[in-house]
Amino acid sequence: MTFPVIDHRLAVRLERAEGMANARFVEARAAVDPARGAEWRDIDGIWAMFDGVGSPLTQTFGLGIARPATAEALEAVEAFYRERGSPVDQEISPLALDDPLPLLVGRGYAPIELTDVMVRLIGPDDAASPLDGMPVDRIDRGDADAWADAAADGWSETPAVVPFVRELGAVYPRTAGAHCFAARADGTIAGAGVLCLHDGMALLGGASTRPAFRRRGAQTALFAARLRAAHAAGCDLAMVCARPGSDSHRNAERRGFRVAYTRIKWQRGAAA
Repeated sequence: MTFPVIDHRLAVRLERAEGMANARFVEARAAVDPARGAEWRDIDGIWAMFDGVGSPLTQTFGLGIARPATAEALEAVEAFYRERGSPVDQEISPLALDDPLPLLVGRGYAPIELTDVMVRLIGPDDAASPLDGMPVDRIDRGDADAWADAAADGWSETPAVVPFVRELGAVYPRTAGAHCFAARADGTIAGAGVLCLHDGMALLGGASTRPAFRRRGAQTALFAARLRAAHAAGCDLAMVCARPGSDSHRNAERRGFRVAYTRIKWQRGAAA
């Protein structure tokens, strides 16, 4: 399989696609739960997301992507999070302009997490590939709660994440550009996945399989269904973000994804 050239131009597409997916989620969260105070801002090309203190979505995207980061921009970002009592999490691509790492280190940031950004082309084979194994369908608002319960069950080994995942059922069906998919077995939702579309890029996320249905092909079926939908929507590239060495990483590799680059998430405390 041919792979795209890994350069700054590709990083712009990848980072903007994920940033926009999260921005749309934050907008939907604000509509569903105004008291949460969810909002996002574009601060000199850095997209600062706030979805509540401790939310996995409370972080920045795109630092150094549109233009080199500056101390002034970082001060504005830090003020945004400080006003909300949140640490500052900034996830940085190694293809960011002018290497912002010395700037971050000098401001007291420390690395806390690695994420592989994986990519592959979308082509006619995805449209023609058989949807073998579990049947997959798209979820509407009427099935959102059942979908969220199944997704949360898939994260039951990580109890701290379960409440957030369960809330997704109220938000994702109302998120522009996001589509929820479910793999079904034995009359129930066995696995969950999300497809977010932006500017010809398909972001595949939200992978979760209930423990009772693992090793039965749920994620294989969900990958095939979402790639087919992405092709139908005119997308030419697909991306997956996964922890290095995780099951999600291995599942993506089996579907032809390869690592474009590894991002580092840097954190600065709320009181800093």
